Amino acid sequence: MRYTSILNASTKNMRLLLFGKPGSGKGTMSQKLQSYDVNILSAGDILRKNVRMGTPLGQKADKVIKQGSLLPDDVMLKLLTSELEKVHDYHWILDGFPRTIGQGQLLDKQLESNSINLVINLDVPDSIILDRIQQRWIHEKSGRVYNLGYNPPKVAGKDDVTGEALTQRDDDNVDTFKTRLNTYRSHTEPLLEYYQSSNRLETVSGKTSDEIWPQLNDLIKNKFSFS
Repeated sequence: MRYTSILNASTKNMRLLLFGKPGSGKGTMSQKLQSYDVNILSAGDILRKNVRMGTPLGQKADKVIKQGSLLPDDVMLKLLTSELEKVHDYHWILDGFPRTIGQGQLLDKQLESNSINLVINLDVPDSIILDRIQQRWIHEKSGRVYNLGYNPPKVAGKDDVTGEALTQRDDDNVDTFKTRLNTYRSHTEPLLEYYQSSNRLETVSGKTSDEIWPQLNDLIKNKFSFS
């Protein structure tokens, strides 16, 4: 995690959530947003760090996870807010939390006036996502990702750097992704409606990252000041 300073302390700082269907390009947009003075906090990374360091909350979380149970919202919230307090005076993006309306309400209550002030939904057609994942190949050791449609390897089926064979993830198939899309709709769309009700939700639509990024970039620049 990196902490960056904002010169204009009076500027309203960004507290952003970025949502999108599986395969919509959320990871790509998050990488592009790093060009701003912004801290990206991953709920999963924060959880793993606390478990690894053996903090009191990390020990409690580790015990719950090993029992095969879901981490209670209040425990996850305490883990997150301890990190969010460190970036109180800076722009930040939170990834991986909240996932339900209840979690969103708890986060708002905990952060009060410093809570989420912008939620962006990446709207990409299902047909584009399903086509995209069928053309996705990876180099398993490095995590490099290729797409036969717009980012193909120089040699078919081979990693550009090592020349080793590319593979597809087990879950990169139409049936699995249809299930994931349905899960997203049932679990996440109600949360989006919650943020819409408080006028914090913006939707950017497109078929490619090249279409979506200019919209997202303009939205961020028009709403916040970066120095």
